Amino acid sequence: MLVEMNETLAAMGMDVRVAYAEYITSGEGGEAGQIIYANNRGNKQLSGDWVPGDPRRYGVNEIYWTTDQIDMTSDVAAGAVNAAIDRAMDSWQEVICSTIPLVEIPDYGYDFGYVQYLLGFGGLQGWLADLTHAGWLPAGFFDSIAPGGSGYILGVTFTFVFTGTDIDGNGKSDVAFREIYYNDTFDIETVVLHETGHGLSQAHFGKIYRDAGAGGLHFSPLAVMNAAYSGLQQELTGTDVGGHCSNWGSWPNE
Repeated sequence: MLVEMNETLAAMGMDVRVAYAEYITSGEGGEAGQIIYANNRGNKQLSGDWVPGDPRRYGVNEIYWTTDQIDMTSDVAAGAVNAAIDRAMDSWQEVICSTIPLVEIPDYGYDFGYVQYLLGFGGLQGWLADLTHAGWLPAGFFDSIAPGGSGYILGVTFTFVFTGTDIDGNGKSDVAFREIYYNDTFDIETVVLHETGHGLSQAHFGKIYRDAGAGGLHFSPLAVMNAAYSGLQQELTGTDVGGHCSNWGSWPNE
């Protein structure tokens, strides 16, 4: 799926590509979240991050984010959805070690979503913000990510990078923007908090296992950034904070 999207981007003459997509699952049936890579990179430790002061991102250190108001879930009032997203963004913003300024900008009434545009689910060719909460998409969108994905994928974050560049020489791909898509089956704020962690360059962590004869999944340690849904979680754990600080503690002096 990512390969086909990148072929389309290349044919369009765009200077960005989808590097990977990270998703969280319900955990039902033993399914745990995964990272889908556009290319097989050996140990698959593909990583990317924004460049402070990147001239291709307006030359600023702020990370601009927005919420698409077009593709809202029909199960929860828009005001409640936006409030949940605001709280999740605030949770990451308020981590003490981080000086990253997360700045909300309006969506101007557009149906933002480059991924959904490429996959034929509406959206828009192009992007406005560094990080876009691109909305709640139908089952077919999640089934295009993984077989039967609509039954267990709760949210997915796509990372777009500038083609073949590492202008700050840190060994990471230069992130152009990220988009997050949601399935409205589970608690909105829990999933938003998790996917926003991906949006801010944090990966899955923690061990997920099932005891012999036991019905449920176990998490070690229990954290927002576990790869499967473990229940209502609207506050960051120490492990989440530690991961965030390792990414952002020295921003923008990286």
